[in-house]
Amino acid sequence: MALLSSPEPHHLLVSFLVLLLSLLFCFIKLRSSKSVPTLPTEWPLVGMLPSVVANLHHFHDYTTAFLAASGSSFVFRGPAMHFFVTCDPANVRHIFVSNFTNYPKGEEFAAIFDAMGNSFFNADGESWRRQRSRVQHLMSSPQLLAHMACCCRDKLKNGLLPFLARMDSLTPFDMQDLFTRFTFDMTAMSVFGVDPGLLTTDMPPVIVPDAMEAVMDVGFFRNMVPASCWKLMKRLKIGPERKLAAAQSELCRFVTEMMEERGDGSVHMDEEQENRNVEIVSSYIHDPEYIDDHGKPNGFMYATLINYMFAGRDTVGTTLTWLFYNLIKHPHIVSSIRRELAPIAMHKANNSTTMVTFEPEETEPLIYLHAALFESMRLYPPGPIERKTVMTNDVLPSGHKVQRGETILISLYSMGRMEGVWGKDCREYRPERWVKEDGKLLYVPSYKFLAFNAGPRSCLGKHISVLQMKSVVAAMVWNFDFEMVGGYVVEPKPSVVLKMKNGLWAKILKRQIE
Repeated sequence: MALLSSPEPHHLLVSFLVLLLSLLFCFIKLRSSKSVPTLPTEWPLVGMLPSVVANLHHFHDYTTAFLAASGSSFVFRGPAMHFFVTCDPANVRHIFVSNFTNYPKGEEFAAIFDAMGNSFFNADGESWRRQRSRVQHLMSSPQLLAHMACCCRDKLKNGLLPFLARMDSLTPFDMQDLFTRFTFDMTAMSVFGVDPGLLTTDMPPVIVPDAMEAVMDVGFFRNMVPASCWKLMKRLKIGPERKLAAAQSELCRFVTEMMEERGDGSVHMDEEQENRNVEIVSSYIHDPEYIDDHGKPNGFMYATLINYMFAGRDTVGTTLTWLFYNLIKHPHIVSSIRRELAPIAMHKANNSTTMVTFEPEETEPLIYLHAALFESMRLYPPGPIERKTVMTNDVLPSGHKVQRGETILISLYSMGRMEGVWGKDCREYRPERWVKEDGKLLYVPSYKFLAFNAGPRSCLGKHISVLQMKSVVAAMVWNFDFEMVGGYVVEPKPSVVLKMKNGLWAKILKRQIE
């Protein structure tokens, strides 16, 4: 009661209740309407927010529909909300490349994703440049890249393939859960040098991955409501904000556990141990910026390590899930991938009891496999939306004027479904669009294919991630047949990471290769 008696929370609470009642009224009107307008309806007081709330269950497809109807760009107005939404490649190039410094992530972005602290996910300006330079140095280290490749190979041979072999009885299982476990373990091994063991015989609960998912789900919620609303909920510890607080505590507990398990409760190590450690955390544990006065990891290190976990887990795990969804639906594409793999596989042990695996250097030159991967990421980018803030007034290539402080939302999901960008067959999964007549991979500029970001913020882990995914897909496709389980809907969940709402349930059968 003491909290509500102060003027500011009381004012916010009244505003929140008025907004809630207005939203409820408009929502009922929208749900009772027989016609569903392509463009959001703008209401007094609450603007277009009720239309978004009414379509939140299929937000990404809804956004795609109104962007297609409005020429790839649209102005969204709501209570204390004013967003410019676009998927126009010319605008994307301007925002991400040509005029990059005018479009930082901004303070509100950092507040929305406060679980990431001041790490490079949230940072702008000099702090971002300094951190990115460090990540760039790390990702160019042959030792680290070899370690990451080893982590992937080990988890594939000793975790993923044995699990699939045990499931070789047409028993349904959730492929999304499987890839979540696989990529979580693989990423933790690369970051900490410790295997959390989520993909093991006993398949323990995925408590930490669930906490990571909660962070992204709440981040999406914060993007969709006025800042005053979610900040009040955070202060009162109610609704999604209560869930987020528990998730953040779980992530901190996980980092502490990993650091203790690897012997880094303190940063002091003997020379032999230091030489053994090539994982990511090793490059931070002696830096005064990342440790406190007692030699312990500080909040900045915690946020940075959590950032690495998100970067590694979400891109690979989400992409693999959607890729296999597409492959299962298109068996002729699976056959084409196998034909590309056959010359490599024929030189390996190949019988009913031996699993064939493929090294990164073997799959790297495979064009059709690469095309199948990128085509899936075009339609189902792991990060379906990006958010930017306008620093100074500007005019975009589309002719739209944006004002200082305005928020810009870029829909990667929608861009992959625009006829003006990808042609009449833009909604079809067709890897051939990535292959030129001479059989080489077609170059597509990053501002048109934004799955790995574009410009100065382009993903530094793109190359190693693609190699990892191609090796995993090759081994799974060569050794097993997959079949989708019916009776449920495959659709994206409303989040800033494109997870499947109901998972990806499939059956598996070991291939009989002669």
